[in-house]
Amino acid sequence: MKIKLALSLALASLWHRKGVLALVTLTLTLSVSLLLGVQYLRQEVRQSFTSTIAGTDLIVGARSGPLNLLLYTVFHIGDATNNIRWSTYQSLKEDPRIDWLVPISLGDNYRGYRVVGTDPGFYRHFRFGNDRPLQMQQGQWFDGVFEVVMGAEVARRMQHQVGDKITLSHGTGRISFLDHGDHPFTVSGILAPTGTPVDRAVYISLEGMEAIHIGWETGAPMPGRTVSSEQALQRDLTPKSITAALVGIERRVLTFQVQRAINTSSQEPLSAILPGVALSELWRLLGQFERALLAITVFVVITSLVGLVAVLLTLQAQRRREIAVLRATGASPGLIASLYALECTLLAVTACGLALLLGATGIALASPWLLDTWGLHVALRPLTPDEWKILAGVPVAALLVSLLPAWRAYRGSLHQGLTPPG
Repeated sequence: MKIKLALSLALASLWHRKGVLALVTLTLTLSVSLLLGVQYLRQEVRQSFTSTIAGTDLIVGARSGPLNLLLYTVFHIGDATNNIRWSTYQSLKEDPRIDWLVPISLGDNYRGYRVVGTDPGFYRHFRFGNDRPLQMQQGQWFDGVFEVVMGAEVARRMQHQVGDKITLSHGTGRISFLDHGDHPFTVSGILAPTGTPVDRAVYISLEGMEAIHIGWETGAPMPGRTVSSEQALQRDLTPKSITAALVGIERRVLTFQVQRAINTSSQEPLSAILPGVALSELWRLLGQFERALLAITVFVVITSLVGLVAVLLTLQAQRRREIAVLRATGASPGLIASLYALECTLLAVTACGLALLLGATGIALASPWLLDTWGLHVALRPLTPDEWKILAGVPVAALLVSLLPAWRAYRGSLHQGLTPPG
């Protein structure tokens, strides 16, 4: 009965001061929304990182650091230190311990998007997420030398369809002054969205990569040595080198054995990395920044709660007559103190509810922009247990900070009279 009375009195008091407290609630709502948003994005970005590549046991490239090799092969960031000789790739392909091998050749771009030279094995063996295979949204995987398959984001942003003609550019930078204009490619297919860097690349055959570079031995077209597309098809288009290779090993117990053999190869200096380990290391480095961001948002929420307490303390002087009337009607000092704690907690619960609504609306509106701009797939989902704990911590923190105005109200109400102070 006392709890019900205290709750009704607290609600009536909040409604009576709704103008001032609405601004405080708005501030707290925005703070909680920011806190939940940061935590939500942390989970989504982590999921995006861990689901970027799956089913690949090793990534092999020229001797370099694990993160550099991971970044330029999987995330299309940075450049390789060197290439792998084609003869070395053939030797790896003949290794009975290796079940499949997918070549990766880099060096060109299409309007800022990486061009990846590979073979049909990429479409068959590449996995992401929970071992999900690639799927075609339109058309089919390339079959000809001058055919190209586009990632979902490239096709969407450049508004390409199957059958369109495109011209690739030399180099991996976003701006290139050298185009392969003599060798137009035809879009044969568009991949379904994956939410991974696959969406932000275009894929051609190794033969196509070789064909467009005939006469480019010095890194630029040499007059009299370049050829037309028809002439290129008459040449031997076997690659002389590739950038990296994805390795699949069905007998996982052999993975470390193969890795050690590649790292100590006498043919040329190579690095073989475990994608999962490299991803964990990359996330560990990036995790420091996202934890710092989370700490800042927690501080913002605490600041908002302190502001709420400051408002309640300011209002105490204006509530002397109200408290005096309650004491005169039989309210105990404990009931008076509980009003402040209830009011503060109710405001925090309201702010949390509004933050959930605001967050869901924000995600629904921002999701297409995040996918289009950053390639980050963020969708509405139920909150995780950790996110619920963070959300529940806000009313608990509000209850704790309300103890100061509640204690002052308790002490003041012990001697509160009906006569206003002079």
